[in-house]
Amino acid sequence: MKPDRVAPLSHLEPPDEAVAGSAQSRASGPDHRGPLDRAWAATWRLGALVALVILYLGAASLLSLAAVRVGFDLWNGIDPFLPPERRPFLGAVELAHRAFAIDALRQVFLAALVLGGAWWRDRSGWRRRLALDRERPNGMRPVALLGLLLVWPVLHIAWVTGTAELFGASFGQHVRLSPFMSQAAVAAWLVYLAILAPVAEELLLRGEAFARAGAAVGPVGAILVTAIIFAAAHISSWGLARPVSLLPLALALGWLRWRTGRLWPGIALHGWSNLALVTYLLWPG
Repeated sequence: MKPDRVAPLSHLEPPDEAVAGSAQSRASGPDHRGPLDRAWAATWRLGALVALVILYLGAASLLSLAAVRVGFDLWNGIDPFLPPERRPFLGAVELAHRAFAIDALRQVFLAALVLGGAWWRDRSGWRRRLALDRERPNGMRPVALLGLLLVWPVLHIAWVTGTAELFGASFGQHVRLSPFMSQAAVAAWLVYLAILAPVAEELLLRGEAFARAGAAVGPVGAILVTAIIFAAAHISSWGLARPVSLLPLALALGWLRWRTGRLWPGIALHGWSNLALVTYLLWPG
């Protein structure tokens, strides 16, 4: 299968619309279906998209749980298949290390699953599908992108802390690290927040999910759908407070993915926002 060649785009033409619109229209021709049929088809495809995201997240979680359970047990000389009543007490430090390892490995497995799935689906165009190629020019000037990267963390911190105060949640207040975390563990945790999580989440949502949603409802719909999925995935014991606090970031990441036609700017913004917020929350004061 030969990869599609896309003509150079002007800076006034949204890159994803050109790729999705021209390629699909040439392949399928005019759509003569009625409004109800098109709405039903779009709803079906979005439902399949949500199911796929859940499948990816569930598979990554199961793989990370199994890997940490077996790996840590073998490292500590414990039979990983012992029944719960015969397992030795692990202690708070060991449990904290295992919990962090599960979170980190989940992101690694998630990224690998998304990359592998895209490659299996289209071996010649998987980079373009995930917005990892450089065939199209960046639709955003470097100075504008740099300005956004510098200004956005301030807006993100203000919104998150304001939302936490409005909902009476503690995630936007000054927090403290666990006393069981060593300096190496803290450094690994920061790498997880600034690199691992942004890469895996952007590959899934603004990569694979954005491509599928864009084919069903267009770029504006893809921005909204991936933002809602991103926010919903962060529902926690604080109810809707956490999703609401992340919704502007999710919308900005989707817009950046569409405007630039690439995934790397969103990964950079996501990681930089995480790092800036954590630094603000941990700053003594």
